[in-house]
Amino acid sequence: MKDIDTKNLVLHIFFGVVSMFAMCLPVIAEESSDADFLSGFNLGGYSSAGITTSRTEDTEAAINEISLLLTWNGDSRWSFFGELELEDPLSWNDERKFNTKESHIDLERLYLDYNLSENTNIRIGRFLTPNSRWNLLHASPLVWTSTRPLATYRLFPMATNGLMLHGSLPVDDYAVDYMLFGEVVEDQKDDRSDLTFEHVYGARIALSKQWNLGISALSFREKNIVALNGQSKNYHMLGIDFITHFHDIEFSGEGFARFAPNGDDSGSGAYLQTAVPLNALGLKDWFWLTRIETLQRPVEGNSERWLTGATWRVKPTQLLKLEFAGGSNEQPESPRGFIASYAFFF
Repeated sequence: MKDIDTKNLVLHIFFGVVSMFAMCLPVIAEESSDADFLSGFNLGGYSSAGITTSRTEDTEAAINEISLLLTWNGDSRWSFFGELELEDPLSWNDERKFNTKESHIDLERLYLDYNLSENTNIRIGRFLTPNSRWNLLHASPLVWTSTRPLATYRLFPMATNGLMLHGSLPVDDYAVDYMLFGEVVEDQKDDRSDLTFEHVYGARIALSKQWNLGISALSFREKNIVALNGQSKNYHMLGIDFITHFHDIEFSGEGFARFAPNGDDSGSGAYLQTAVPLNALGLKDWFWLTRIETLQRPVEGNSERWLTGATWRVKPTQLLKLEFAGGSNEQPESPRGFIASYAFFF
């Protein structure tokens, strides 16, 4: 198949999904009035800005992203979700002054959902790969820290263009969420980490009660691995993630292990994180954060990170984050030093 660049890929997906949505309009219109249809649309978004004082780079202030969210939910079985993000729109440091050269547009999500039954839905379009709890949350006002764990973006595709069967089943006192998904349109480029993948297929089961536990399995091909002189490799990956609370302290973590069919070095990663409320010290809505993490990729060796800091929940939709990070080796999107950011929904 002839290669297409990232912008053309975004347009292909966008117009494809919008075309499907347009074809569904007559069916939707039969189930709801024009007024009900228009009232089903909601537009919002989120953004974050911050300052980073890195051990190896100049201090930099930046607007990290501006993300627009468009949703539609009506009285029919159909629903729509879209997320278009302008990444790194503006930055400043002493050497380059104000800079917009790193800015680019990324189509994070664009999909249609059709409700088959009470427990079953079909999704078509571009969606976040559901093998990581952090990856599914991902929006800066929804996560405790300014930086995301290495293992959640350096081991697997963060988004998939294809089909998903998903739903929820009650089992005794548990809620069991399931997701089965596969790639239909290949991604050409991952803008955040320069890793490219294809032939993505997987499944996820998540159980919710006192503990929220997720288990995932994924199969994919990583293309043009720099450390392997441009080779491409097929991998299978198992993942587990959890979140729970004990005496108001939040504990969360994820772990991933990749396997190559021929037994070659494949890669793995994990992190553990705690969020401790500081109300007892008179700091209402402040939380003390700690995280340790590790990442191992073929030939590249091991990278470790530790993080500690505090986050203030200014409002339910706003977070102020202050953190120190250290560890070994340089990794994209994971500076070592002091990072402060402010994230909010609008």
